[in-house]
Amino acid sequence: MGKYDHLELQGAEREEALQAMTHQIGAWGLTMPPVTPLINHFGLHRFYEVGLSEYWVANELELGYCGKFLFVFDGQTCPFHRHEMKHETFFVMKGSVRMVLDDGEKILSEGDLLIMPPGMGHSFTGLGPALLLECSMPSVLQDNFFADKEIGEDGVI
Repeated sequence: MGKYDHLELQGAEREEALQAMTHQIGAWGLTMPPVTPLINHFGLHRFYEVGLSEYWVANELELGYCGKFLFVFDGQTCPFHRHEMKHETFFVMKGSVRMVLDDGEKILSEGDLLIMPPGMGHSFTGLGPALLLECSMPSVLQDNFFADKEIGEDGVI
């Protein structure tokens, strides 16, 4: 068991979520990369309310880039957080999300792009199921600072 396994769904719950997600992605006519997705409840155990599924395509620390697909169910929220180092670009591939930012709120739909500089707080909620592409600097532990201190270790993952 890994250090952060407590942040992910396990067992039958994981399989149920994975099946529902796979069904939705298939209904969109998409194929995901052959990687094991992270099905994250952030340690809060309310996956369909506060959660996110991630298909990591690349996380190249030495080369300086990361690419992953982010999936949220209808009403599911990736909780408000920021990164000190990581710069992200989000592209909405399917569906729509409500993006809450330090400086306001935006609705993003298919084809929309949002650049997220380091230090900018953000969260997003599916308005229906949604799939985003994240292109960013590498994802590293201890650079994820959540407003909810129950996530990770005092809000840090």
